Amino acid sequence: MTDNARARKLADRIQVVVAETLDRRIKDPRLGFVTITDARVTGDLREATVFYTVYGDDEERAASAAALESAKGVLRSEVGRQTGVRFTPTLAFVPDALPDNARTIEDLLDKARAKDAEVRQVSTGATYAGEADPYRKPEDEDDEADTPGSTDKNEGPASA
Repeated sequence: MTDNARARKLADRIQVVVAETLDRRIKDPRLGFVTITDARVTGDLREATVFYTVYGDDEERAASAAALESAKGVLRSEVGRQTGVRFTPTLAFVPDALPDNARTIEDLLDKARAKDAEVRQVSTGATYAGEADPYRKPEDEDDEADTPGSTDKNEGPASA
């Protein structure tokens, strides 16, 4: 069984090798502007998952996915040649969901900003329904001692 550090190192190396090979050796016209974002290797070093993003519309994403699948053999042989491991891991290409998640988060943040602006606009010039400070404040102890008929707790009843 291998350790996780070795799997991480191999995954990092696979990411670099695949990115460089796509840039230098693969001349498929279907391959668009592809960025290799991450690579993960299983603990037994037999399978590697390569995450990628494609700049463009859905048609370019589909064409780039087909180009990556057709270049899988060349990429795997290059990974095996440059890493020198006993068994070259199989490669699986998965579109990275990070840009879609980031776009969703940006949309949610825009909605929150719009709601905040709406609340801010409604609240300008508004007054309080009751007092400005509705919380009770403790009275000073000196005021209680000065009032007639009050006795200090430390003193007993007044005897003459």
